[in-house]
Amino acid sequence: MPTLDRRELAAIFAGGAIGTLARAGLAQALPHSPTEWPWATFIVNIVAVVLLGYFVTRLQERLPLSSYRRPLLGTGVCGGLSTFSTMQVEILKMLEAGAFLLAAGYTVASVVCGYAGIHLTTAAVRRVRVRG
Repeated sequence: MPTLDRRELAAIFAGGAIGTLARAGLAQALPHSPTEWPWATFIVNIVAVVLLGYFVTRLQERLPLSSYRRPLLGTGVCGGLSTFSTMQVEILKMLEAGAFLLAAGYTVASVVCGYAGIHLTTAAVRRVRVRG
């Protein structure tokens, strides 16, 4: 049975607080109606996948292993920053408002940009030459 590492949990909590506060701040700065593009959610989700691609690849493949960097940055910051549940609610509200093309465009753009962001970021991190 795995043991509970309180420092790892603290790292996840601290990173999650940072990511959540950033997301909430952007949501406050960029409000929208159900018939408008939800820029705040779109931006935080794309930024989160880019950061996740960077953090995971860099921390796993390029830096010495650390017990707390990945939980802090990957699970915490990126987990708190991204909000796919809000994206789903926004899509449902778009559909209820009859904004079918907007909902479809938002869904496709989110998935395509998310996959492209993580792929391109991971590839870029792997291309950087490791000094030895």
